[in-house]
Amino acid sequence: MSQYKVIGVMSGTSLDGIDLAYIHFEKTTHWKFEILVAETIPYDGTLEEQLREAIHYDAEELKQFDTVYTGFLAIKIRTFIEKHNIKDLDAVCSHGHTILHQPEKGITYQIGNLPGLGILLQNHVKTVVCDFRVQDVALGGQGAPLVPIGDELLFSEYDYCLNLGGFANISYHKEGKRVAYDICPVNIVLNKYAKQLGFDYDDKGKLARSGEYLLSLGSELDNLSYYKQLPPKSLGLEWVQKEIFPRLEAFKRKEIDLLRTFTEHVAMQLARNFKIRSKVLVTGGGAYNDYLLERIKYYKELNLVKPVDELIEYKEALIFGFLGVLRLRDEVNCLKSVTGAIKDHSSGKVYNFG
Repeated sequence: MSQYKVIGVMSGTSLDGIDLAYIHFEKTTHWKFEILVAETIPYDGTLEEQLREAIHYDAEELKQFDTVYTGFLAIKIRTFIEKHNIKDLDAVCSHGHTILHQPEKGITYQIGNLPGLGILLQNHVKTVVCDFRVQDVALGGQGAPLVPIGDELLFSEYDYCLNLGGFANISYHKEGKRVAYDICPVNIVLNKYAKQLGFDYDDKGKLARSGEYLLSLGSELDNLSYYKQLPPKSLGLEWVQKEIFPRLEAFKRKEIDLLRTFTEHVAMQLARNFKIRSKVLVTGGGAYNDYLLERIKYYKELNLVKPVDELIEYKEALIFGFLGVLRLRDEVNCLKSVTGAIKDHSSGKVYNFG
């Protein structure tokens, strides 16, 4: 089989909602894709708050919430299929939502990946591929980032692929292998302070642009030990809650100044990771933050390429759809050079019905 029509499903740490993309993949001499239809389903305030707080749930509460979230996800996927009258569908490929990510302890937990997802969708699709991270952690890897195999096979014309979501992650080819890692938090922090100012996010970076840079805070952030670590490495909400938010709150300064300072911090950290005059594909919600992109180019001369909006917004959903296709073909979708696992492997649970 060389053609697949799948739905990729992604919920990121920035909590802006569930991304769904219906994609056609075709394998000839190389992989090609077309996003046929895509949309983001925002979370309501209650569910968003539960997702934010779930890191503090005990085991039983988390188990119950996983069941609730799996049911919620199934309803949203089913509605998407019916709304767009999707008949030709080989699989739903879903990331779920990360609650715990502590690979150094052998822990990663994405809710929404229970067998119930497949059961609830079986009248609309016969195959569900999900829970892509657990196997990699069991093999000694970081369980992240998983997108680089898509960068390698779908976007090889760029020197670097940069995703600006809840976290910034980078992927590039070096000495015959794909290297990728999380650089720093982005929207998981910026959105928090934009919300405190009455906005869902910092539109085009206008808020940060009008703030004041706090030199001592910027210096403290730049000296965090994570930035000195060599890859493979990855970040999670727990790290942000421990290392970032307390430092920002301790300064007791206006949200607008914290936004400016953290945006500057992100720009500096990102610029350090690129070679001068490189061609960089920029996707994720942060690609719309004009001020952030300006500041990155202030620190280093780069060709930052913003693709069509569809790709900016749905690249991760696209690639999780692709990870599912590779899993169905039993081909490598998780690279040891990226995650630090003991071997390349084909990751993801497959639920078949019918």
